[in-house]
Amino acid sequence: MYKYDQWDQAMVDARVAEFRDQCQRRIEGKLTEDQFKPLRLMNGLYLQLHAYMLRVAIPYGTLSGAQMRTLGNIADTFDRKYGHFTTRQNIQYNWIKLEEAPDILAALAKVEMHAIQTSGNCIRNISSDHFAGAAADEVVDPRPYAELLRQWSSFHPEFSYLPRKFKFAVIASETDRAAMRLHDIGINIVRNDAGELGAAFYVGGGMGRTPMIAPLINGFVPLDQLITYAEACLRVYNRYGRRDNKYKARIKILVHELGAEEYTRQVEEEFALLLAQNIEPPFAELERIRTYFEDPAFVADAADELDRSDPEFAVWSDRNTHPHKAPGYVSAVISLKPVGGIPGDATADQMRLMADLAEQYSFDECRVTHTQNIVLPHVRKADLFALWQKLDAAGLGTPNLDQVGDIIACPGLDYCSLANARSIPIAQQISQRFAANGKGEILGELKLKISGCINACGHHHAGHIGILGVDKKGVENYQLSLGGSEAEDTSLGKITGRGFDEAGIVDAVETSVDVYLAQRKDGERFLDTYRRIGMEPFKEALYG
Repeated sequence: MYKYDQWDQAMVDARVAEFRDQCQRRIEGKLTEDQFKPLRLMNGLYLQLHAYMLRVAIPYGTLSGAQMRTLGNIADTFDRKYGHFTTRQNIQYNWIKLEEAPDILAALAKVEMHAIQTSGNCIRNISSDHFAGAAADEVVDPRPYAELLRQWSSFHPEFSYLPRKFKFAVIASETDRAAMRLHDIGINIVRNDAGELGAAFYVGGGMGRTPMIAPLINGFVPLDQLITYAEACLRVYNRYGRRDNKYKARIKILVHELGAEEYTRQVEEEFALLLAQNIEPPFAELERIRTYFEDPAFVADAADELDRSDPEFAVWSDRNTHPHKAPGYVSAVISLKPVGGIPGDATADQMRLMADLAEQYSFDECRVTHTQNIVLPHVRKADLFALWQKLDAAGLGTPNLDQVGDIIACPGLDYCSLANARSIPIAQQISQRFAANGKGEILGELKLKISGCINACGHHHAGHIGILGVDKKGVENYQLSLGGSEAEDTSLGKITGRGFDEAGIVDAVETSVDVYLAQRKDGERFLDTYRRIGMEPFKEALYG
């Protein structure tokens, strides 16, 4: 994983000192809230319903054991002994005192972490495939390119005050595990017929009020022009993006209104001008970054057999591991979705345990997934049973990856000042319902996502089953949508009809599942059955 040099460390330390002074001036009344707000947001500090919330950046989701342990210690010292992992591969602390926020940033800086640009109208945390560098199906580890983008975008003077927040995702396989086409810019590292690596740029995706799937803008940009092309994409947006209406300010609106062809023409024109200015970072810088992402020292003759005699372990290993490029290894997924739990939450003790396990079993490395789980990317099969025993004892061994209980949910109205409805209780009730009725064991892959407002932080548009909480005359109401996907077969869910109350939405999810169970053919996922039979059988069952 990437390690700070003296420039990285100096930059982060300077920001901590600067923010400490800003906080002190706010506490002393020398800054008004309106003056302080843009300053705190660029340091990841939000003012939520009950307290300040701090969002910490985890670039492309990669953490060392020491970093994960620090996150646990921060939860103990400055919060209520837990943290919340998000769909942007970040972590949020929900009960922060303003006077202690600089101390948290200082603790983060000691382990090469920060909260810079985790909010505001700037380029946010660069996300990536949580199996990057381990997956057997990728053409190259995409994280060095994500790191190059992170360094380019941090404090970029031209892109610090964009029309709206801006999100990148970088992957390097045909299988999309990062919702790449639902980002402002999605980049897929590909190999052409000549064997050369390049970047396919998808621009103009996003969820929220107006969900859109990013069209392909350029299928092959040479990697030594990656930053230049990204800059061209941003310049066109920065020039023409709406600043008079925040609901129409995202790049997806610009690409939609111009049309992909015209947007591409303008980007290519800007790209040609930038190429002449030679703004691309030196190739030596990319090579320097790449050295930090070399493979760990895998055991060459690691045993490839797995003892499956324990039936509970066999179920967990089938569901919560992913094939690895090295023989005798797997990537193990730690579910943060226990039955009845809050999706994405981990206690301070659990974070410290995951840090220990990363150091012991995964070459001192773990990952945060955009589905709010944790991955140990490089685990020997010979160690898998011992790892599972420790996870299970700590409440981290739930075998539900990509199952109905592996729910994405935003914090919702329990915490967020933007939310219209609660997400957490709905997730808990659905999880408990399907654990109790046994249907969760026979459903197979079913991705369920819940958002507490139209901003779609819970990715409900992309759920096989999606739930959106809305305010209906002062009462929480929940819309049900079906048919979304965030994978390489990207699609947006369609609303079934009128909404449901809290009890009704849980029943509606089960009713939709029952239609699937009655209609599915061999090997079909929920999504496959929905696409084959359409919406009408579900509407009939839901509304009569």
